[in-house]
Amino acid sequence: MARISLIEKNSASPEVREIYDNTLRGKPGNVQKALAHRPEMLKSFLPFYASVGRSLDRKLYELVYLRISFINGCHYCSQHHVASSRRVGLTAGDWAALKSGDYSRYNEKEGAALEYVEKLTRAPHEITPAGFDAIKKHFSDPEIVDLHMLAGLANLTNRFTDPLGLELEFPEEKN
Repeated sequence: MARISLIEKNSASPEVREIYDNTLRGKPGNVQKALAHRPEMLKSFLPFYASVGRSLDRKLYELVYLRISFINGCHYCSQHHVASSRRVGLTAGDWAALKSGDYSRYNEKEGAALEYVEKLTRAPHEITPAGFDAIKKHFSDPEIVDLHMLAGLANLTNRFTDPLGLELEFPEEKN
């Protein structure tokens, strides 16, 4: 159960109702309903969220988001990204591998990205020049910026959703 009230459409300000109707096509999630307490934050967060990771392959985006959410134990984000990862072909085997940190089923580029974002999540101050060179081997500078921002975004949402007790908007998947 959410630890703060969620702003439903019928009690939302006109500005928030417009965001719900137009930007979110009438289907705000619980994250958006929580952020609606700060309409200016909601308004700026949505386009930012949509822009992060767009230079990356969508499968890699989902792998990264899921791995970070599994590391952090974020149920809400894990469930959302298990659902969206199905659209890019990820399976229960992928989710199990990501949970355990086994990157052997992924190609060299994906494995490098997963190792790197794990380090960014667990111990960013321990990234060495050699560790950075390993990621630079596979990714352009814009992609590296996207990897960093995606890791930051996943960590941010992981620290927002579960601690606030946000519930899923759909039935839970067993993964």
